[in-house]
Amino acid sequence: MHETTDDLVVTVEVAGVREKDIALSITGDMLSIKGERQWQAPEDKNQKVLHSERPYGTFERFIQLPIAVQAERVKATYRDGLLEITLPKTENLRPHEIKIDLL
Repeated sequence: MHETTDDLVVTVEVAGVREKDIALSITGDMLSIKGERQWQAPEDKNQKVLHSERPYGTFERFIQLPIAVQAERVKATYRDGLLEITLPKTENLRPHEIKIDLL
């Protein structure tokens, strides 16, 4: 997770998971990432798997957000196994420039 002037950005590696198998939600200050990585059996039914280091099955990850965000404006992109979630900060947390008037 990193912060820009206007957003929090969360990047999650979910290689081998299809975009349609990922669900995101925000409740209060918690971001939930749920998904499922499917088991891929050998195409040839005569082959049997002796060893595999690819995890599969359902997963869920909760990330506590350090600041308030605008949940209705969250955007997510998925490319090459990386899920990037952009969470816009609430207006009152963004830096505002204050003009000083001369008297």
